Amino acid sequence: MKRIAFVASLVIISILSTVQPASAQLSKLSNLNKSKLISAGSKAIQAATVTDAQMAQYVGEYIAESDKQNHVLPDTDTQYVQRLKRLTDGLTSVEGIPLNFKVYNVVDVNAFACPDGSVRVFAGLMDIMDDDELLGVIGHEVGHVAHKDSKNAFQRSLLTSALKDGIASTNGKAAALTDSQLSALGESLMTATFSQKQERAADDYGYEFLKSHGKNPIAMAKSFKKLKQLEAEAGAKKSSKINQLFSSHPDLDERIKRMEDRAAKDGITE
Repeated sequence: MKRIAFVASLVIISILSTVQPASAQLSKLSNLNKSKLISAGSKAIQAATVTDAQMAQYVGEYIAESDKQNHVLPDTDTQYVQRLKRLTDGLTSVEGIPLNFKVYNVVDVNAFACPDGSVRVFAGLMDIMDDDELLGVIGHEVGHVAHKDSKNAFQRSLLTSALKDGIASTNGKAAALTDSQLSALGESLMTATFSQKQERAADDYGYEFLKSHGKNPIAMAKSFKKLKQLEAEAGAKKSSKINQLFSSHPDLDERIKRMEDRAAKDGITE
């Protein structure tokens, strides 16, 4: 498998440090002259007020670059793609947003979902999860899309990139992103995070997602445990195969217990 070349993780993706507020970013621009500062501020405002149509264009450019930089497995692949197609059969949209699924043939243990409904699952994750666990992870990611968490995180990242590189729109049409802007956007997405409230809501979505597909929802807790075990085995030096999909989320132990308690309340066991 190839190592991932263009990291796109909203949990990702969504799982590392919090994006700095605009005020903190502006403080770094103190060496710029007044006119440049005003220009950057104007572009930031444009990015902050980007329309849904413009957002869709930017997300489309971002996911297209990610797909280009990573090894997307073809539909004919039987080990990963056909398995994912079977698991997601009938899952075509959420809250009116069309969903599309692809597998990246990379060793990282990860998955992410974009606000346009693009869901990308890494082969490394599929290698360690059984079907129910994998579907629970997918349900969690789809939950972030349904709850608009992914959209809000993307917009914050877009705002950060606008301050750094200048992203604007002209006459209502979004300007195409340059390679450097796409890179900056990817970097800021890596530092995006969801709140504990959002994570719990996505966990609940994944739990109900499994139930609605006739699967055992205790798989949510099992997937968390498996990722936690991988992190423990890696020790202080993180393995490149562990992209901290859930392991760096705050209060992971509490979330495991919460899923187990909920299953117990529903009379569900392993």
